[in-house]
Amino acid sequence: MKLYTSMGPNPAVVTMFLAEKGAEIPTEKVDLMAGENRQPPYVAKNPAGQLPCLELDDGSHLAEITAICEYLDEKFPGVSLIGSTPEERAATRMWVRRIDLNICEPMANGFRFAEGLPLFQSRLRTIPHAAGDLKELAQEKITWLDGLMSGKTWVAGERFTLADILLFCFLQFGASVGQPINPDNKNIVAWIERVKARAAEKAPA
Repeated sequence: MKLYTSMGPNPAVVTMFLAEKGAEIPTEKVDLMAGENRQPPYVAKNPAGQLPCLELDDGSHLAEITAICEYLDEKFPGVSLIGSTPEERAATRMWVRRIDLNICEPMANGFRFAEGLPLFQSRLRTIPHAAGDLKELAQEKITWLDGLMSGKTWVAGERFTLADILLFCFLQFGASVGQPINPDNKNIVAWIERVKARAAEKAPA
């Protein structure tokens, strides 16, 4: 296997997922700033022109971070970050879907349509006048999630899952592009510190 990766929250999700699994695979950097992800030969691997992308042992390619992470979860031993029962897997996928649609997408597009506009306006359809509303929508949903985090260690309960990794990577990204967490969301703030401590433990020496 080989992971085509780059900067940004989506590649960070897969990198963190691999660290949690204690797994290592070869990687190849793709220059996102130069637009290599939108040009041959990369688009032959992922026609969507997005990162990351996983090259499998048979030479085929797998894109989309949730699909990549679920594949890696099954390929490598250790505690599953998706779930070991149908009920656990369903709960993880439910939270991943909620976080992706309600927080990650509006947060990322809020950036692409505002601070990231010079980079993205020639690469995809941008809607600058929607940037402010998208950012507000992401913050509203973070506050909604904060209320649901009361009394829970992790997003899905007492299991650390892909949902936590997805949320953490995007909140870290948001904080770096002018969309910081509202400190009033105390459950999320405390959760971030727990994830940071866990990530530090998983980091290579």
